[in-house]
Amino acid sequence: MAKAEVEEAFEPRAFLRTVPHRPGVYRMVGAGARVLYVGKACDLRKRVASYFRATASSGKTRVMLAQMRRVEVTVTHTEAEALLLENHLIKDLRPRYNILLRDDKSYPYIRMSTDDEYSRLTFHRGPKRAPGRYFGPYPSAHAVRESLNLLQKIFQVRQCEDGFFRNRSRPCLQYQIGRCSGPCAGRVEPARYREDVERTLRFLEGRGDTVIEELAQRMEEAAARLDYEEAAHCRDRIASLRRVRERQYVSGEGGDLDLVAAAVRGGAASVQVFFVRGGRNLGNKEFTPRVPEGADAGEVLGAFLSQYYATREAPGEIPAEILVNAVPEEPELLERVLAARVGHRVTISSRVRGERARWLRMAALNAEQAVGMRLSSRAGMADRLESLREALTLEETPQRLECFDISHTMGEAATASCVVFNAAGALKSDYRRFNLRGIAPGDDYAAMYQAVSRRYTRIRRGEAPLPDVLFIDGGRGQVEQARRVLEELQIGGVALFGIAKGEARRPGAEVLHRAGGGVPLLLAPDSPALHLIQQIRDEAHRFAVTGHRQRRARARNVSSLESIPGVGPTRRRRLLRQFGGLREVMRAGVDDLAGVVGISRALAQRIYDSLHAAEL
Repeated sequence: MAKAEVEEAFEPRAFLRTVPHRPGVYRMVGAGARVLYVGKACDLRKRVASYFRATASSGKTRVMLAQMRRVEVTVTHTEAEALLLENHLIKDLRPRYNILLRDDKSYPYIRMSTDDEYSRLTFHRGPKRAPGRYFGPYPSAHAVRESLNLLQKIFQVRQCEDGFFRNRSRPCLQYQIGRCSGPCAGRVEPARYREDVERTLRFLEGRGDTVIEELAQRMEEAAARLDYEEAAHCRDRIASLRRVRERQYVSGEGGDLDLVAAAVRGGAASVQVFFVRGGRNLGNKEFTPRVPEGADAGEVLGAFLSQYYATREAPGEIPAEILVNAVPEEPELLERVLAARVGHRVTISSRVRGERARWLRMAALNAEQAVGMRLSSRAGMADRLESLREALTLEETPQRLECFDISHTMGEAATASCVVFNAAGALKSDYRRFNLRGIAPGDDYAAMYQAVSRRYTRIRRGEAPLPDVLFIDGGRGQVEQARRVLEELQIGGVALFGIAKGEARRPGAEVLHRAGGGVPLLLAPDSPALHLIQQIRDEAHRFAVTGHRQRRARARNVSSLESIPGVGPTRRRRLLRQFGGLREVMRAGVDDLAGVVGISRALAQRIYDSLHAAEL
């Protein structure tokens, strides 16, 4: 390591004579030994010298150099080592003038087991130690769940836990709603199940055309032998596959590539990554790196690519081609380093034509729109969701939140609400209310169990996507009821929290209870995450109270005669006309009631008993 003495003024010429022409990492150090910037270089002397050429410095660089007290360098054996060391130091030191990628979590995959008689399709994140086929990476857990949901509808390959599968003696709900072929109960032949597994694998490999052709041939054969039910089943599968292809396939692409577009404006930056695997668009993920003033799209992309791909080494995580909307810094170095990591050539391209140019423009447009939205509300939903991820220690920023609340008046007209929030805020079209029945008055636990069960049974049937986080307005007891429902319906990947009132029910003192127990979580009163939780909780409460009041008002506006068996609209009109109103009907005796046309003495007695039940 070569560095200038802290006590002496920094002399660039003298210092540069000590720096070798070798690959490595350099650090700009300011007052108080604070690292201002970390960079990598193929040739340390040339790269560091470029900062001290009067004509080469940008405004950002001049500001940084004015604060710099010394430069430190670390020599590495190779360019790849320099890239990895730079990535590590940026994460560890978080220098002010570096572009810092905030999200470098592992990415989810779809896994098909290969060591079971009846293979299982499942969500996977982390090391790929278990035997099986892995497909991805997908941009988010939501994208994986959406794909698993589609595959389950089309191919009916099981997704249940192995322990649950082994202990079944009869088919579960998934079989009953047509989303599993029931291998646990012997409802499908092993050979037929293996065919569905093979079709699933071919579809995930990007060979959907062969699956459609095979199903078309099978449909024709079934029709020829007059097995119209099987033919219709194949027809529906083909239609579903074609719809999925229309949504996911990238025109003109058959391989793997990533589309990476950056936009920088007003001190805010957005990087959009679109994942294309086997010609299928698996979706996109947005990153919001922290950028210093004066950074442009090329700088952001250079920093992003090195930090994002430097730690990727699983098959499929670094594609053979990366398309970018601006030329990053040192693209050749990045190509060499990434190729060395994955063992195949990696190309970074910015000049493309035709369909690729159209897709790249689409990614750039997404990045521009994201920056615009971020600038319009810096303390908006994206920041609050990111704060929520950090506060709740979630794997990734949640994109969909749900919250339940129960409202009733001493057990009367119990109503549950479910509100939904996403990155744009309240998603009112997905709100749901539940009129609760068959529960003891005031039994909030049974009320919560019924509401969550009804909601997530419908979600299991495809009514709505699963949320990333589920909030329950209540304490540990209510949370336990929701946890039971999720377990019984085999729903995983949903973070579950209860929102309990704090001391003296004071806003800002809420206590969060995580499913499964543990120490309750208290957030700072000024935490953006807590503000978001309060907003969702209050919206769920408002929606539940509104529904409860409407239901109670309807019940109180209904004539007491309507609930009496045998008193239909015609008899009700005769009674009201004969006595001049409900009050007079209530004052009438059994003989008076029996004198009305169409009212027998037995019915008159029933009417009298019903109207005077409270007096008995």
